[in-house]
Amino acid sequence: MDNPFGKITTLERVLELFHNRMTIMFGGFGGVGSPPALIDGILEKGVCELTLIGNDTGFPDIGIGKLVSRERAVKVIASHIGSNPIAGQLIHDGKLEVEFSPQGILAERIRAGGVGLAAILSDIGMDNELVSKEKPRVQLGGKDYLIETALTAEVSIVFAKKADEYGNLIYDKSARNTNPLVAMAGEITIAEVEEIGPLGSLNPEEIITPGVFVDYLIPSKGVNWKWAWE
Repeated sequence: MDNPFGKITTLERVLELFHNRMTIMFGGFGGVGSPPALIDGILEKGVCELTLIGNDTGFPDIGIGKLVSRERAVKVIASHIGSNPIAGQLIHDGKLEVEFSPQGILAERIRAGGVGLAAILSDIGMDNELVSKEKPRVQLGGKDYLIETALTAEVSIVFAKKADEYGNLIYDKSARNTNPLVAMAGEITIAEVEEIGPLGSLNPEEIITPGVFVDYLIPSKGVNWKWAWE
């Protein structure tokens, strides 16, 4: 396969990047927009003691919930876990640490990490000791703010509808959700994609994630990419 940019590869090759005790950031909302082949590959490889960063813990057998439910994570940074009762049980049993962050703040922390900021300022939760007790504060313009640290990960995994050889990505409707932000915030970003075409095959006005953020492209389950070079 002729690939001048070297981004198109296989699931087996990218799985070499995953190891125990690493941090993984994932796209998706309740499993929608999460990369199924990558998640299954990580599960089958057996990596564990992971820190997972994303919107939620999916469902027990959907999305990132597969890793959480099988006790592959020791910490999750998310906005909620309610759709995965196993995550709640693991917290109760002392097997899983969860750092909750309001959904908008979580998204902004990820975006900040992607653009190279160290933190953001927020007044959300200032009057709630549970939210604010361990967070540093700063005063700006006579008003107090919490310092919310930016989020990054060793590897970000995202799911897209279309890509070109350079790694420009287009997402499918609501499956777009947190994927564009997550794609920016990984030291390495891997995109699982349903369709791929040569350079120039995507409408520039529809591209959401520029290829500069994407390091590797792999095919989603059951997808044959051969047509792109025929």
